[in-house]
Amino acid sequence: MSAPEPRANPLLLGHEAAEATILDAMFAGRMHHAWLITGPEGVGKATLAYRFARRLLAGRPEGPSLALEPGHPTFRRVAVGSHADMLTIERAYDPKRKRMRTSIAVDDVRRVVPFMHLTPAEGGWRVVVIDGAEDMNPASANALLKVLEEPPPRAVLLLVCSSPGRLLPTIRSRCRRLRLGPLDDTAMGTLLRQYLPNLSDDERARLATLAEGAPGRALMMAEDEGLAIAALVDNLLADIAAVRASKAYEIADQLVRSDTGFSTFMDLLRAGVSSAVRAAARGQADPEQERMVALRPIDAWGELWHGLTKLQDDTERFALDKRQAIVAGLGMLTGHTP
Repeated sequence: MSAPEPRANPLLLGHEAAEATILDAMFAGRMHHAWLITGPEGVGKATLAYRFARRLLAGRPEGPSLALEPGHPTFRRVAVGSHADMLTIERAYDPKRKRMRTSIAVDDVRRVVPFMHLTPAEGGWRVVVIDGAEDMNPASANALLKVLEEPPPRAVLLLVCSSPGRLLPTIRSRCRRLRLGPLDDTAMGTLLRQYLPNLSDDERARLATLAEGAPGRALMMAEDEGLAIAALVDNLLADIAAVRASKAYEIADQLVRSDTGFSTFMDLLRAGVSSAVRAAARGQADPEQERMVALRPIDAWGELWHGLTKLQDDTERFALDKRQAIVAGLGMLTGHTP
């Protein structure tokens, strides 16, 4: 069983404080016109945004929760994207290039202003969710400023963002921020038992550790052989010197067979490097981590991490050759030029 899409997901755990903040605003009648929901990838930001939107569209709650039953008419219409008072903006598919666009198009963002100025069709609120708000290009971001500077009544804008530093300061300053942190072990365990009942307790625990409190990331890794890729990364970091050019190409060929193998591998490789260096700095490294970190100065590991991050970002943003990027990343790790 996999988790539903955020717009159709009735379950949210671990973010009670953020939900209480929203409820306080609803009950006090002080609803801010724009909210910026931030936090790590896969932690539940979009799920909270749609939960927030559904409750606004359905009317003020009677109890201490934003939840709506999945059978509620508002829940069903939001889930299928057919509610007249709700608009979702996100990166769209580019039919010419046959892939997702690298940014949110300005023409899509320009739909927000007229939509929010319309009278609510059902007498309540108009709600816009911009999912992946950091993907707005400069033109898109400037187009959004108009509605932030002159917000209409009975309209709310919800920005879902994993990298708020990429937003214009003028956008951030006009939003009320909700910061979502990683889930604790109890919440992660509950969600993974529900969504991944066929895995063993040890496998779910390993995914929870790898995902660092982000259930969406854990589920993605479960679907994309994340446990196998994690074992591959562990073996690589345990014996970096053994990774020669032929082995790098073999690993790259294996990983690019799936759509998300590259991203999962690079995420876990960077996480493994970061974890080992942090453990060594604290005097808590295990023998394998100590051997790895001893291969270069601490500051050189920091430069490597930033280099791997840039390599991954550039490859994903500009649709570069993932196979070659993996080989290049392994070359950076080992110091060998493939």
